[in-house]
Amino acid sequence: MAGPAICGAALDGGSPSVHSRQWRVRPYRELDSANDKHRFVLDAGRSSMNPDMWPVYSGRAFDIWNPDTGQYYASVDSEAITAHLQAKRLRSHNHKRSVFSEFDREYLEDPSTLACRRPRIMFRDVTNRTNTRTVITSLVPGEVVSVDMAPSLLWPSGTARDEAYLLGVLSSMILDWYARRVVELHVKFYILNNFPIPDVDHDQDPIAARVVEIAGRLAAVDDRFADWAVAVGVPIGSVTDEATKRDLIYELDACVAHLYGLDESDLAVIYETFHENTAYSDRHAAVLEHFRRIT
Repeated sequence: MAGPAICGAALDGGSPSVHSRQWRVRPYRELDSANDKHRFVLDAGRSSMNPDMWPVYSGRAFDIWNPDTGQYYASVDSEAITAHLQAKRLRSHNHKRSVFSEFDREYLEDPSTLACRRPRIMFRDVTNRTNTRTVITSLVPGEVVSVDMAPSLLWPSGTARDEAYLLGVLSSMILDWYARRVVELHVKFYILNNFPIPDVDHDQDPIAARVVEIAGRLAAVDDRFADWAVAVGVPIGSVTDEATKRDLIYELDACVAHLYGLDESDLAVIYETFHENTAYSDRHAAVLEHFRRIT
């Protein structure tokens, strides 16, 4: 049984002029669980109930379409950690290989632009191609920091709608099928950077626009995402029951499959070969129903 051709522009696609998209994203490890250990209160995040303390995320702190499982790595003093992160990015700005070399100095000098202050995409570093899912990603709330097991995505250029589009693709079972062919135990940066992302203008393509809308609605679960939701153009907390959530997830798979240029036989391969011990016939049927309605 031949597999579908999952083709697209690499996530780290270089100069925007090479592709139609005008955004650029870079993976980033914010803190190190060993080297920054002295900054943490190792209390599984219990101190984060104090408004002066923030939770420290590892991979267990989030799941697909769940930004906060409550399983934190530690707590951290918010004032001390933001001062550290601000100094760290200013020091690294002039290093050519640093992610911060792509940001304007004026932007970096403003502490309010620190990524930890607003919602952003995180993904689990530790994974396995035989797990139920391999790419575990989520839009997490602001006022959290993360260790190396939960890298985040920084945006030298792009908008909240670009972020919602990328989140939708990365969260789909379509992209995950491809990831299972190249991931062993970790989603390394060089692997992530080469994930093929459909190079579609979501302001012009109605299917890509629907990916933005679905991902935005699934991600904006409460008021912690209010500003982000406004920027994306979606309501907050609009997905109120599991049936609606499940149907949106299936529609998202169908939309992403269309953006990759797949057909019904490709979908059959994806759902029949995704996991040897799990049957996805019901999901396949539901996705196929959406797939046939999309033009």
